[in-house]
Amino acid sequence: MKTSHYFDPKTTKFPYPEITDKHYLVVKKNRGIVFDENYPYIDKSKGFLFKRWLVRVLLILIVFPITKIRLGLKVINKKSLKIHKKEIENGVIGVSNHVHMWDYLGVLRSIKPIKPYILSWATNINGENATLIRMVGGIPVPTDNYRGQLTFMKTIKELLTVEKGWLHICVEGSMWEYYAPIRPLKRGASTFAVRFNKPIIPMAYSYRKPSWIRRKIFHQIALFTLNIGEPLYPNENLPLEDREAELTNRLHDEMVRLAFRDVNNKLYPGEFNNNKRVDYYSKEYGKGYKGSH
Repeated sequence: MKTSHYFDPKTTKFPYPEITDKHYLVVKKNRGIVFDENYPYIDKSKGFLFKRWLVRVLLILIVFPITKIRLGLKVINKKSLKIHKKEIENGVIGVSNHVHMWDYLGVLRSIKPIKPYILSWATNINGENATLIRMVGGIPVPTDNYRGQLTFMKTIKELLTVEKGWLHICVEGSMWEYYAPIRPLKRGASTFAVRFNKPIIPMAYSYRKPSWIRRKIFHQIALFTLNIGEPLYPNENLPLEDREAELTNRLHDEMVRLAFRDVNNKLYPGEFNNNKRVDYYSKEYGKGYKGSH
C-alpha cells in the first residue's frame, strides 16, 4: 500500500540539535527523584493501578477522540496487529519515530485495547509532566545509577517474558517536532529483542498536507499517518554478537520504507548510528518532500 509523505519548510524553524539523539525542549521542573534499585519502574501498588485505570477511561472517552482530531490521525495496516495477535500476546517490542508531543497518544489509540509501557527519558519523569507520563505507562531509563540499571533490566525482562506485555520505544532517542527523515536509531530495542527473543513491530509516522482551514485557522503544519509494519525478528543464523547491530540496521531500513516509500517504491536515504547531524534538507531528501502522494 502506498504511504503519503509531505514536507513543509516551516519545520526548518525548529531548533534541531547537531546530534541526532539530543533533546531541544526544556524540562523546567526537577522533582529530585533518584532512579536507583528502590524505584518502582513499573508501579504495581493498588493506588497507582487505580489511578491508571481512571486515566485509561479518560483516554478512551476524551483524549483519543481529541488526538485523532489534533493529529489528523490515519492508520495504515492496523490489520497486521490482528494477524500477529498470538505473537503480540507472547510479548513484543513496538517502536516508532518521535515527532510530536502527542505522537505516543496516537500509538495508544491505534493499538488499543493493548495497554503498552513506554521507555521515557528520565529527565521527563523528573519534570512537570511526570505524573501523566507515568499514568500512560512511562518507564524511566536510568543512566547514572548502576544498581538502578540492573533493576531496570530486571523489570524489562519480567514485562516481556513473564507478563508478556508490549514495550514501546521511541527509537530515535529524542523528540524532534515534524522532522521528516528517520534519524539514526538507538540500539535498545534490538538489545531487548535479541536478549529476550522477542519480535519488534516497526511503526513510522509520515505526514500529509493539511487543508486550508487547518493551516490558516488552526496553524497545523502537517497531518499524521501512522504506518504499521510487520514483525521483525533477530536473525538467529548470525553469531550472537552480530544480531543486535544487524537487527537495528534492518529496523531502520523498514522504518524508512514505511514512512517514505513513494509511488515507485523508492527508498529515501537514511543514516544509521553515525552519531552526527543528519543532512536534513539535502537535495536527496528534498526530492521526497515536494508534496503529497
